[in-house]
Amino acid sequence: MTRGRYFVVVGLFILSLITYIDRVCISSAKGPIAADLGLSDEAMGIVFGAFALGYALGQVPSGMFADRFGPRLALSAVVIVWSAFTALTGAVRGFHTMVAVRFLFGVGEAGAFPGSARAIYNWLPIHERGRANGILFSGSRLGGALAFPILVWLEAAMGWRWAFVVLGAAGIVWAAIWWGLFRDHPAGAPPPPPRATAAVNWKAALHAPHIVPACVQYFASNFTFFICLSWMHPYLIRRFDLTAGEAAGYAMVPLLAGAGAQWTAGFFVDLLYRSGLRTWSRRLPAIAGFALAALGVWAVTLADSPRAAIVFFAFATFGADMTISPSWAFCADVGKESAATVSGFMNMWGNFGSFVSASVFPVLLDWTGSATAYFQLAALLNIAAIAAWTRMRSVASGLPS
Repeated sequence: MTRGRYFVVVGLFILSLITYIDRVCISSAKGPIAADLGLSDEAMGIVFGAFALGYALGQVPSGMFADRFGPRLALSAVVIVWSAFTALTGAVRGFHTMVAVRFLFGVGEAGAFPGSARAIYNWLPIHERGRANGILFSGSRLGGALAFPILVWLEAAMGWRWAFVVLGAAGIVWAAIWWGLFRDHPAGAPPPPPRATAAVNWKAALHAPHIVPACVQYFASNFTFFICLSWMHPYLIRRFDLTAGEAAGYAMVPLLAGAGAQWTAGFFVDLLYRSGLRTWSRRLPAIAGFALAALGVWAVTLADSPRAAIVFFAFATFGADMTISPSWAFCADVGKESAATVSGFMNMWGNFGSFVSASVFPVLLDWTGSATAYFQLAALLNIAAIAAWTRMRSVASGLPS
């Protein structure tokens, strides 16, 4: 990997880290926010879901923006927008304003990973994209893990409102560095196609075979993972009578497991590709991951201690996160010059899964009196995702190394 490629991957890793710190902090701050604004669990479910809905709806437009104008402008712009709404979260005084701010925060953050997908497509050859995606998304899991203790510390030091302001400032710094140092293509690379051509290509790409099962499996992946960003922390507090600090320590573990899964899956995606198993380089890690995730979320229902619960959460998260690198590599294979748009389309449906996950958890808890129904539903969705991958044949089998 060249020095320029290392800069791109490291820059995107840091972006992913910041993205998830900003995203997860709402879960860690759930208690003081709910107390300050007088919000019920159902209302907080809507707040969590508002981000996921805005994030989902912004995926395709932001992907088209990155494909048309390049990842330098696209990523600089979206980071500034979502960082502003992160800071504005600290100024909210009521439920409806909180829902609106978190929805717009989601819309702003929607461009992070489609724009990153286009940067990876522009800069890295196909046999290095598995590891690059693994490193990129491992940053998101580390950011999510760090968000819990960071927010506990910031809340104690300055209150939850100023904590959001401080977090928003970090994104502004990243955007300034990215704009100053990054370029859309490596020096000496062939000129990109005209923007008008790229604008047409995405329509054909979204009608390519296997896009529907790609969206189905990503819905299941995000449904399973999003519990770590929304209800796992409050669930551990309620289920096992933990303090916020104790729950924050436990809540880091699945996200750290997810970071390890990203590196593991990325390594195997590239290894299988180089071995000649090009179609299976995407399919096999994803199927294995969904099998692990299904077992993990089902086993959470059997846990009788916080340690057992967090082990099973970690198992499920490791499995779900093994599916990320192959999914995004698959979209780059299919999308080519429209990689950001196709990735955004898949990620849109994945984040509809996040929205449903955040919204349905408190509803099922209220209806049934326990979280068992939610975890059983997640297990069934992971089994459906395995079936979806058996129908997905990545065009990587026909691409050069």
